[in-house]
Amino acid sequence: MQSPNPWPRFVRQLLILAVPFVLLGVIFGYLWLALLLLLIVVLGWHLRHLYQLETWIREGRKLDPPMARGIWGVIFDGIYRQRRRQRNRYKKLQKLTRRYRDSAKAMPDAVVVLRKDFRIDWWNQAAADLLGLTWPADERQRIGNIYRHPDFLDFLDDLDASGGVITLPSPVDDSITLEIRVIRYGKRQYLLLARDVSRVQRLETMRRDFVANVSHELRTPLTVVYGVAETLAEELADEPELADSARLLRQQSERMKALVEDLLMLSRLETATAPPPDDVVNVAGLLQDLREDALALAAQSRHEVVIEAAAEVSLLGSEAEVRSAFSNLVFNAVRHTPAGSCVRIGWEVNNSGGHFRVSDDGPGIPTHHQARLTERFYRVDDGRSRGRGGTGLGLAIVKHVLMRHGGHLEIQSLPGKGSTFFCHFPKGRLCQSHLPNPSPVVDQSA
Repeated sequence: MQSPNPWPRFVRQLLILAVPFVLLGVIFGYLWLALLLLLIVVLGWHLRHLYQLETWIREGRKLDPPMARGIWGVIFDGIYRQRRRQRNRYKKLQKLTRRYRDSAKAMPDAVVVLRKDFRIDWWNQAAADLLGLTWPADERQRIGNIYRHPDFLDFLDDLDASGGVITLPSPVDDSITLEIRVIRYGKRQYLLLARDVSRVQRLETMRRDFVANVSHELRTPLTVVYGVAETLAEELADEPELADSARLLRQQSERMKALVEDLLMLSRLETATAPPPDDVVNVAGLLQDLREDALALAAQSRHEVVIEAAAEVSLLGSEAEVRSAFSNLVFNAVRHTPAGSCVRIGWEVNNSGGHFRVSDDGPGIPTHHQARLTERFYRVDDGRSRGRGGTGLGLAIVKHVLMRHGGHLEIQSLPGKGSTFFCHFPKGRLCQSHLPNPSPVVDQSA
């Protein structure tokens, strides 16, 4: 509720006070002297209350205001109410701040509050345990001066390029692996979160090793089974009942052999620590080879395979890995599109890098499936995929090959309108030195 205006009352009181002075001045003939005396009285009254106000605000220990009447009583009362509201808000803010700090202290993940220059403002106990921070020595210190790992310093210098996430060993214990995330908030402030992912990483390593070992051990017996099945199929050609069983045995052993080869390939890609070699991959020649292989695969389905290469620019990388990624996309397009449809293989170059694409006129992929296509053994239509001979690992291999070469996979598809798979490579992976007539990389995206 708004307080009433105190000024009309103040003016009335001032006029009432002035009447005796004016009357006495008129009676004794000293009007100006009477008015001067009135001014001195009023000014002294105001100076006294002004002194009380300044003392009350300066000392600040006493919440209750000094005793006053008139306009100064209203002023003191208004300031008192504002100070009381401010003090209540401050208490609530303190309580809320303590609550948030207590919750952050209880978190198992490290939490560090950083200024815009990455100087440390606050951290919880987990940050002290995982990052080795000590109070008060590290307060206001730059986080890069405490955690001096070169990759971490590069990570801080370019947060946008790294996506704000990096995995590094703990400065306290090399056996502990940390997933470090830096988040911007407020006015150029940062929140650093560090999580111990050692157990998850160990489990992932154990899983990869298990798959690699099992796949390796299965290779030899499967080769023997496939060889025996092939021999039986030839020997029993004249006995239809047994020949069908031998043919089925050969087909399934061949499928198992392909599955083991893909598992081994995927395991090698996942466990590889060294970067891929800088071999020159002749993309133009590779596209021709892929077209011939695709036509051989589509001999009965009569697919049309068209090359749409807009640039004679090659790649630097592992030729075997790149061939595996490209062939998986091309063969998937042949397998999963109706007979007689067209598969287009493209290669383009622009200022952002090199772009390999495979387009088809197939049934398309629903949007809710696209995000999971690169998962191992994930199938949009399980029955149809198995019947066409796929292992369910092709797109997972494509994703890991591209990651090793600094690229990424993009999928564009709509149900009933076909699909297009893009392999995007960074510009640093392009090479022209081996071409007979080298030409500069130009922007062809316009």
